[in-house]
Amino acid sequence: MAAVPLSDVLCFSHLRWDFVYQRPQHLMTRCSAGRRVFFVEEPVFDGGPSLELLPSGTVTVALPHLPVEHDRRTIDRQLRALVDTFVREHGVGADRVLWFYTPMAMEFAGHLEGSCVVYDCMDELSAFLGAPEELRANEARLLARADLVFTGGRSLFEAKRSLHPSVHAFPSSVDRSHFAAASSADPPDQESLPHPRAGFFGVIDERMDLGLLDGLATAHPEWSLVMVGPVVKIDPAGLPRRPNIAYLGRKPYSELPSYIANWDVALLPFARNAATRFISPTKVLEYMASGRPIVSTSIRDIVEPYGALGLVRIADTVQETSAAVMAAMAESGASRAAAFDRYLATTSWDRVWSDMARLIQQAAAVGTRPAVAAAAAV
Repeated sequence: MAAVPLSDVLCFSHLRWDFVYQRPQHLMTRCSAGRRVFFVEEPVFDGGPSLELLPSGTVTVALPHLPVEHDRRTIDRQLRALVDTFVREHGVGADRVLWFYTPMAMEFAGHLEGSCVVYDCMDELSAFLGAPEELRANEARLLARADLVFTGGRSLFEAKRSLHPSVHAFPSSVDRSHFAAASSADPPDQESLPHPRAGFFGVIDERMDLGLLDGLATAHPEWSLVMVGPVVKIDPAGLPRRPNIAYLGRKPYSELPSYIANWDVALLPFARNAATRFISPTKVLEYMASGRPIVSTSIRDIVEPYGALGLVRIADTVQETSAAVMAAMAESGASRAAAFDRYLATTSWDRVWSDMARLIQQAAAVGTRPAVAAAAAV
């Protein structure tokens, strides 16, 4: 018997595919095995209106180009027209899966039918700096449409589970072999930094505890504090500038293992604020896979389970973090590796995607979705 073709997937994201390789890229890459996946990004205002298709491995990135940045209503009308034309011209069938990372896409894609609508809630976006006023209302619309809601961590699960009948916690996982196979060669822009090194990789934004970073650099001039990642939404001029803090910028996912392999300790110096209340950082497990000892501030989804299991040292003040870093550098690498191995054996991105795919297949098979009411023109 011939295999039944898998449904196309239209994924709407607030994150760009080539920005930082994280949850959407891991999941959509696995999702694309045997099916077409179109990853629809937010628009750029440099021409058009047109929808540029950019193949990226087995995923096709769809980048909307708009002529000028109009009001929200005009932008959404243009985006809706582009998406509708694309769906028609590329034969994206009615059995498609609609996958939302951003509730704001409901403004231009909420009218689309699909065999299954997924809301993969990886962050509480309404708490982020510069969040649109309409985000909460659009999330309510998305929750009303969704067949399945996935959350990127336990805290988000607890916050969303009363809002929808089918909410499932899927904390982000790790490509273990990618980080375990790092070259021992130090990257050129890091090799001159003296040891001991305490490093962080990820987005540097309002979630970062810059006061803690500055305090550590001042208290320990003998340490190199290595910050790998793009600075977004905050003024780079406001970053602490000390001789022993190195901002190395954004690096490709393929290069991250070589940076962390040459650190002595991996840091998660997150501020404790509204933007971090529900975060469940992917990099905890990536740090583990690299074998580096980990020190983090008391982010809820890090404290439990990782802090409780003794896999991550938890510290908030400069004094506490200093002591935790020094203890981490002195601990047994063999015992740490064994503990990390036991935990990492329980999770993988392949397993996460397999479990998600099973739920999507079950939801799509039910086939009882009511027709979407014709949306008013935006």
